[in-house]
Formats: sequence, structure tokens, C-alpha cells
Amino acid sequence: MPALNLLIKPASGSCNLRCEYCFYRELYQARDPGSERLMKMDTLEQIMKKAMDYAQDECVIGYQGGEPTLAGLDFYRDAVRLQEQYNTRNLVIHNTIQTNGYRLDREWFPFLAEKGFLVGISLDGTRELHDRYRKTQQGRETFDGVMDTIRLCRRYGVPFNILTVVTRDSAVLVRRIYQFFKREQFQYLQFIPCLDPFGREKGMEEYSLSPAEYGGFLIRLFDLWYADVLRGEQPYIRQFENYLALLLGNPAECCDMNGVCGRQNVIEADGTVYPCDFYAMSAFKLGNLKECSFEEIEEHRRVLGFVKESQEAQKLCAACGYFRICRGGCKRNRLLLPSGKYGGNYFCESYKMFFAHALPGLMEIASHITAG
Repeated sequence: MPALNLLIKPASGSCNLRCEYCFYRELYQARDPGSERLMKMDTLEQIMKKAMDYAQDECVIGYQGGEPTLAGLDFYRDAVRLQEQYNTRNLVIHNTIQTNGYRLDREWFPFLAEKGFLVGISLDGTRELHDRYRKTQQGRETFDGVMDTIRLCRRYGVPFNILTVVTRDSAVLVRRIYQFFKREQFQYLQFIPCLDPFGREKGMEEYSLSPAEYGGFLIRLFDLWYADVLRGEQPYIRQFENYLALLLGNPAECCDMNGVCGRQNVIEADGTVYPCDFYAMSAFKLGNLKECSFEEIEEHRRVLGFVKESQEAQKLCAACGYFRICRGGCKRNRLLLPSGKYGGNYFCESYKMFFAHALPGLMEIASHITAG
């Protein structure tokens, strides 16, 4: 049985920043305004107890937001305590947290190091690029505060990776971003295209990526990475490593790169569960863990047809020569047709551009891995 995956939002959509491209703020504001903003202890206990009872062998628990550190350090101390209390079957538990990293208090770091949290830190590149869209609620720049957090992670031995949102501005400056990350010796990188607001025409926002812009970004990033592969000094770039996994006959770790929605459990502050971070909307509620079991959540997922719908969308791409490695991409980026069904991926052109350029190099790397 695959690991049970939880994505807990202990502070819901609350955040100390106001990033212009944030997709979750809109979802959060559209839901019941009276919903809980911070997770209560009885809710957390129910989640941990039921997760430890339901999981088989392994449980991956991620914390995200909004900004999850707004729940306070004591929340995470209690979370780990409850994991230990209810983990009577010696499950393997992985704790991760995705944070904007803005001026995180020093007291966090000994705890994160001791408890083995993997920390994802959002950093959009150089100072100029990062501060373009990632400002505080008061409009202040955040780059220096995030870099201070990275330095503290290193000082205390906290493992971290970098999450970068790719916008129209940064897509053409990939060399500058890559070289900056290389100078900073960042070894684990993830680049994700910014999302347009749900239900609006794609490509219309100031930060929006066109398919051609995103395709060009991927090509330039690959060329920089591939040159470092030949020198034996490449960073781990999640997307490229997942493509290699697919070429080697393994599943990708990212559901969007498998082309089929995974069985995620996105848990809001009030205990409500949704099937995906991108679809945390009333129409997609799977239940509430204060009242439901995980077995009931899974039955609601089946009835909703959320996973099956993503499988149906793949049929549109089955004849494409790149399908075995592209898999059709994330459902969130698929175009919604007038019929209400999903069509092709908005970034289809991007991926065709990229694979036409990079697939031979990826296959070469995969063959070297196979040869051992």
C-alpha cells in the first residue's frame, strides 16, 4: 500500500505575505468566511490518531499554507508528540513543512533539526525577481528575511530545498536564477509555473506564463543543468529527475508528472479534507476528519470521481509521441471545455518544445544510469 499522504494547513490560508500570484488566497476567501483560521488541538489529535490507525508502513505529513508557521512552534511540538503517542505500529513517518521563510524565529531551528523536518523554502530567484511579487502584507520586500532563514537552516543542520515559482518575468532570466542558486550552493530545486486564478482566462495576468514562454524557460534551464551533468556537478532539479524516473520505468514522485491525480488528503484548519491543494473548494469536499474515518474519505473520493476524471483526460494525449514521458500534465492546467469536460493541457506546446529539445539528452542520462 502506498504511503498515506497528508497535507495539513494548520493556519488555513492565513499568511504574513501577500504574493500577487497566490492561488490559495482566492480559494480560501471564497469559502465560508466563518471557518476556522487556526487548527485546534482536538482537531489535530483526531487527524493524528486516525492517520496512525489507517496508514500502512509509512505516513508522509506535510504542512503548508497560507503560511503554516503562523500556527506557532508549540503546534508542531504537539503534532510530533501526538504522532509518537498514536504510532503504536512503528510506522515510518516523514514530516515536511513548506514555508515562505520570512524572518522565521531562531527557536524553530533546533526543533526542526532534532525532529528531522524537511523544510521547503519559497525563493523566486535573485533579489529583484523574488521581491517583484513576494512582499509582506504592508508591501515590504522579503528577500533578506528569507535568506536569513536559509542561513539559519544551514547553521543548525536543517535540511531544506528551494521552491521557485516561474513567472513571465523570471522565465526569460533563467540563467541569472540558475547561476545565483549555484553560487549559493542550493542543491535541491523545484520550479513550478505560476497558476492563473481559477476559472479565469489563462495568460491574462501580469505574471502569467504563455506556453511559449514556459517552453523556452524549460529549454534554457535544461541546457544549464545538462552542462553541469556533464561536469558531474548538477543540482537536483525535481522535474528533470522525475523525467529520468519515468524513462527508467518508475513512477514520478509528483502526481502531475504521472498525469493522474494522486490520493492526497489536503486538510484544512477545521479538519475538512479536499482531494488536492488546487481544488480546496466546497464542491470538492471529501468530509471532515472530526466526523469521518479515512475509509469514508476514500469512499467519498471514489464517488466524486476526482481521480477517474484525470484518467479520462489522458485519453486526449494517448496518441502523442511524448505521452510516455509527459503523461498529459496536471489537471489544474487543463483547459475546461464548454461541455464542462477537460480538454488539452494549456502548456502542451511548452512540453512539446521541451521534449523536442531535451529528450535525447534525458535518454542519454537514463542510459548511463542503467549501465551503472
